[in-house]
Amino acid sequence: MSTTVNVTIPVEATAAAELGDPRKREAVGRIVSRILRREPDHDLLLQAMERLGVDARVKGLTPEILETELAAYKSERRR
Repeated sequence: MSTTVNVTIPVEATAAAELGDPRKREAVGRIVSRILRREPDHDLLLQAMERLGVDARVKGLTPEILETELAAYKSERRR
């Protein structure tokens, strides 16, 4: 039998507004629970990050390109 508990985590204001919808909140809760579920050799977050990394390399994105893009993004957000 699975039980749920409420937790408080910091999120951006736009994300908080989206989580006002109970269906979205429940869906996010299920995703977080799955990611954090302890199963040997089965870390969903790590697997997703590895897939993204492979996909980025296949598309020709280098760490330098990603750093440049991230810096540009951060610069735009500060304005």
